[in-house]
Amino acid sequence: MTTQKKMNVESFNLDHTKVKAPFVRLAGVKEGVNGDVIHKYDIRFCQPNKEHMEMPALHSLEHMMAEFSRNHTDKIVDISPMGCQTGFYLSVINHDDYEAVLEILEKTLNDVLTATEVPACNEVQCGWAASHSLEGAQEIARKMLSKRNEWKEIFA
Repeated sequence: MTTQKKMNVESFNLDHTKVKAPFVRLAGVKEGVNGDVIHKYDIRFCQPNKEHMEMPALHSLEHMMAEFSRNHTDKIVDISPMGCQTGFYLSVINHDDYEAVLEILEKTLNDVLTATEVPACNEVQCGWAASHSLEGAQEIARKMLSKRNEWKEIFA
């Protein structure tokens, strides 16, 4: 965590110069008024301020992860790309098993590798259908999977 003024956004309090991508870390837990619990994970594909995902590849990876992850669990609330283009946030409901989250991510990325098309890659279902790259998304997935044994190591 940084020595800067504490910010409202959890990731703004993370010292991005000290992390070592790729990694998967629990970024927050919120409990709803009815007892539901949301766990938010930081899935970091790229080293902050050193590399980033190109938008067409990131966009396609977003479509595929959003679609394919739900084949492995019904606990997904959302998968959202980070504006810095270095990773995604994954939110799950009533599911606090970190190891299972890693398995879901691994299965999902393997699905990306075998995909022959990007789901919902058309003007009816996507707001910028011209900006996609199946091959780029698969390269990102391949790189992330090649470092599977490092996902639990957050700091250098």
